[in-house]
Amino acid sequence: MTERAIHETTITTPAGPITVSVDDGVVRARGIPYATADRFGLPRPVPSWTGPRPAVDRGPAAPQDPSRLDTVAGAVGADLGQSEDCQVVSVTAMADAHDHPVLVWFHGGAYVSGAGEAPQYDADDLAREGIVVVRVTYRLGVLGYLTPPGHDHDNLGLHDQIAALRWVRASIGAFGGDPDRVTIAGHSAGGDAVVSMMLAADADGLYQRAIVQSAPLGLRVGRTEMVEALRARLGGLLGDPSTASTDEILTAQRELAVVASSYKSVGALPFGTRMGIAPLPAEQTAAARLAEVAQRCELFIGHTSEDASPYVLLDPRAERLTRAGFLGRAVYRLVVRRVTHAVFGRSAQGLAAQWTDAGGAAAQYVFGWAPRTGLLGACHSIELPFLFSGSWSDAMMLGGQEPDPRVAARVRRSWAAFVRDGVAGLGSRSLTF
Repeated sequence: MTERAIHETTITTPAGPITVSVDDGVVRARGIPYATADRFGLPRPVPSWTGPRPAVDRGPAAPQDPSRLDTVAGAVGADLGQSEDCQVVSVTAMADAHDHPVLVWFHGGAYVSGAGEAPQYDADDLAREGIVVVRVTYRLGVLGYLTPPGHDHDNLGLHDQIAALRWVRASIGAFGGDPDRVTIAGHSAGGDAVVSMMLAADADGLYQRAIVQSAPLGLRVGRTEMVEALRARLGGLLGDPSTASTDEILTAQRELAVVASSYKSVGALPFGTRMGIAPLPAEQTAAARLAEVAQRCELFIGHTSEDASPYVLLDPRAERLTRAGFLGRAVYRLVVRRVTHAVFGRSAQGLAAQWTDAGGAAAQYVFGWAPRTGLLGACHSIELPFLFSGSWSDAMMLGGQEPDPRVAARVRRSWAAFVRDGVAGLGSRSLTF
């Protein structure tokens, strides 16, 4: 058996030198600050440094409660520390990388949970496909997406994400990445964030391709009334939001989620980007803006065949169906597929059609692998263990199985092929896994 070569080395970035680990030819740089910000303030560049800065240990997650999908996908990032100073990236690249294309990945979690630093998202196998992978952590919840009345800025999580893209533009060459071949990608809320970045003129020139995975795009519109009600309620809950403790903010966030639940379907996503607030255009101009972007950005978009199953299963009526024998389970499956189409499928197909109608290149996928047992099927998040190489052993969605290595290899090859060569690299405009 060959002994693995693990050591540390120094990489010089524009902000200063960092110490990274190299394991079996794969460079891992963790917890690198890409910006800093005051509470409810815009991100600003990190001051430069001189001596080597450690980038071996994982950085923090944004302050958050456990995800409601922890029982489905496992406790992603549960062991990470939490901090409001959470604007960090992790970079994974081959030690001999030179002008490799770059994948910048944004985690999901309904804009209230998750972290790019989570070990489940380790990207060694993706890097071995010949790409450089950057995973971004950004502000969440109230701190990122619901600035209280009296403050000048909102969409702070989106501002963070664009600041991360600026960091990539300036710094990724130090890791062997090509800043002129950048693909932005994200899952769930992270996929929704990718659409927001494409809508934001501030991000122009910072990416050339986009991957949108299982994004609840159907929940982007019709949010104004709910958001204004939540902002008004937040002011009453916190007193002075600038001096409230992080725990007090999270407590208020939980109460706001209850308030949001009365606002029909959009209440399922209480926090998120606000159209018409910098850096986003007004909602009525969004279609024209995306048509413009489509002419210079290739799109790969899709979802899982039963994306909605974890959310449907939370409904007590669905639980009764699953206990009603074969016919009840068949009805449950039908409901899951209909909700999946309504929330994930229809909007993904619509955006792909909008892309091609505008003269852009777009491809779609559906991920259908499912474990042999269990009710969740090919559920929300199930493609992630096939894409990333961290441990997902506590993920109930896998039904006690390991990801099929042949499917995982094909998923990683497909994502990397799009990052390298766009739609042409996929070999088809419609893929199934």
